[in-house]
Amino acid sequence: MPGKVLVERRDAVATIVLDHRARRNAISVSMWRELGDACASLRDDSQVRCVVLRGAGDEAFVSGADISEFGDVRDSAEAERSYAEISGRGFGAVANLEVPVIALIHGYCIGGGAALALACDLRYASTDAVFAIPAARLGLGYAAAGIRGLLDAVGASATKEIFFTARRYAADEALAMGLVNRVFPAAELDGEVARLASRIAENAPLTVRAVKRAVRELLLDPSHRDPAAMQAAVDACFESEDYREGVRAFLEKRPPRFRGR
Repeated sequence: MPGKVLVERRDAVATIVLDHRARRNAISVSMWRELGDACASLRDDSQVRCVVLRGAGDEAFVSGADISEFGDVRDSAEAERSYAEISGRGFGAVANLEVPVIALIHGYCIGGGAALALACDLRYASTDAVFAIPAARLGLGYAAAGIRGLLDAVGASATKEIFFTARRYAADEALAMGLVNRVFPAAELDGEVARLASRIAENAPLTVRAVKRAVRELLLDPSHRDPAAMQAAVDACFESEDYREGVRAFLEKRPPRFRGR
């Protein structure tokens, strides 16, 4: 079986589950396509304010691309370009969601799994998580876009070490280099992420989206930034009902009830 991508919803939090347990949640070509479809369905759902991305079970987030398909879909430079286009749409679908996306990382987070986690806004891992990008053990060429995600997270020196050595890193090492935001005991990870996602979902969605847009723009070369778009997102916050609700709630000493408009 090529695996599948599931979407679960609970209140304002949606969870995308990558389910290919027979191969430690390795991502097949069909799963890359389904991931794009799942993100599209959530993008059009105004009730969703936070997305959690995880692997099925607790053995692996994603153990990489499904190597059993390499002989068919990545057997030449031309075939690789086609595969990169398909997987790139999956990465882009995650990265371009307007709401925050959290990677919940149990166990193996390898290769394309690490790249997919880096496409998320936040990364929370269990103490038993293992990270690696073993491209140099497979002879793969790594596209600049994939390298850039790691570079932004951990800096140039750590990026080089991760790629040059192709070794595995424990969760505490990943935390120290900035690859993940926080590490929790394995038994507590799901609950902690659920609480964090709910907290995010309770906050003003226009403010959160404006910050996400600004961070994305500021990571670009200055010549490619869109200052007008960043300012428009800020202006939308101050012109919103949510802004007025936030001020009223503060003055009335009660929790705000944000509606995203």
